[in-house]
Formats: sequence, C-alpha cells, structure tokens
Amino acid sequence: MNVVNIKSDLHTLIDKINDISVLNAVKVLLSKQVFEPDLWDDLPESVKESIEKGIEQAEKGDTKPHDEVMKKYSKWLSK
Repeated sequence: MNVVNIKSDLHTLIDKINDISVLNAVKVLLSKQVFEPDLWDDLPESVKESIEKGIEQAEKGDTKPHDEVMKKYSKWLSK
C-alpha cells in the first residue's frame, strides 16, 4: 500500500466517525506527528549527555529540594 492509498483510507475512516472524543484523539495524535518534531535529535551531544546524567542522578535520588536550590541561586533571579 502506498502513501496515497493510506491517506485515502484514513480520510474514509475519519469521515465515518461521529464520536467527538475519538475525533479529538485522532486530531491530537496526528497533530503531534505533524507539528511537534523530536527536538532531541537536534540537541548537541554535550546537552544530551547532561540531560541523561541529570535523569540518572534523579533516578538514584541524588537531588536537592527546590527551595534549597532557589535559595542558593536567588541572587541571580532577582535581577
């Protein structure tokens, strides 16, 4: 099956749906595919490594409370 046939089949199926919740779900699914590219692939390797390191630290419980971090960096936030 080629792209044109699949699109045609989708149009036919969508035209038969009258359930608003199903239509909204399909809309959300298709919108994510069309309008929200995966930005991860565009990030520099150094940024990806930092994010992955942060996730690993969080999974191990190696974190600091939000108020502690805010207190430490408040001098930069007040400008």
